[in-house]
Amino acid sequence: MKSRYSKKTFHFKRPSGTSRGVLSEKHAWFIEVWNEGDSSIIGLGECSIIPGLSPDFVDFESYEAQVKRTCEDLTLDLEAWPSIKFGLETALLDLKNGGKGIIFDNEFAHGKKTIPINGLIWMGEPTFMQEQIEEKLAEGFKTIKLKIGAIDFEAEIELLKSIRKRYSKDEITLRVDANGAFSPNEAIEKLTRLAELDIHSIEQPIRQGQFSEMKELCRVTPIPIALDEELIGINRTEEKIEILDIIQPQYIILKPSLHGGIEGTKEWILLAEERGIPWWITSALESNIGLNAICQLTAEYQNDLPQGLGTGSLYVDNIPSNLRVRKGTISLTDVE
Repeated sequence: MKSRYSKKTFHFKRPSGTSRGVLSEKHAWFIEVWNEGDSSIIGLGECSIIPGLSPDFVDFESYEAQVKRTCEDLTLDLEAWPSIKFGLETALLDLKNGGKGIIFDNEFAHGKKTIPINGLIWMGEPTFMQEQIEEKLAEGFKTIKLKIGAIDFEAEIELLKSIRKRYSKDEITLRVDANGAFSPNEAIEKLTRLAELDIHSIEQPIRQGQFSEMKELCRVTPIPIALDEELIGINRTEEKIEILDIIQPQYIILKPSLHGGIEGTKEWILLAEERGIPWWITSALESNIGLNAICQLTAEYQNDLPQGLGTGSLYVDNIPSNLRVRKGTISLTDVE
């Protein structure tokens, strides 16, 4: 089998605020694989990183060197490189299924299934966040996710109140993502304030690695807690079991590029379901190539919770795709 890689930089339509700063561009590496002697069918996968969050990214030079080594030896152990593992897994599955962008041969891949998704509101000034909220509501989203912790908490509460004054919890589901912004001492007070606004769930209220504090918070919280960053870098099965059994979260959130690729994500789902812990999947700002693969992976499961898969429209120069977002769902259109 032969392989090669290339790099592409995508540019945001407007700078997007995250817990890792404001992003104006996004880098990705693409792995192509084909059978020796037959280059007519090529599998394609995306290696996507978020500096400061991806556990396998230190700098561009060392990351690209690992992508190069992977293409030179497709049998390398990539446990410590989840984003590269995801890209290679995707490319190999694409090749196996004919090189047509079919990663999993399921109803979504053939345009026969839609997946509910949340509308993502980026961090920023209150007026900017309010504009985004209005856009998502006008587009028909029934679940809105707001990243909080970047501006004044009272201003964020007011934004959430403005939604609740117009829409009840039965009309609009509100999720928030704190990205570890709260201290353990203040977390329960802030969660109590948020609970008054019928919040569906909060992602990572305190920073990861504080197991005893997070365990206690999950035990007494008035709002269901979803672990996200807490799961990054946890690769061994025994470690996954330990973290789920100790903390006992209400939800977990999985990003294949951060949480062990396709294989690692599937194991997290298996272990969570064995413990009755619901989950949903989100993208890690992949282009349409990676997003398509994540959507198809999600469609392998019966999960009615809105997923975090609405990032395909972020870039001015995204790779053309049949992925379409309509009224709070994502699907593939015009496929065979």
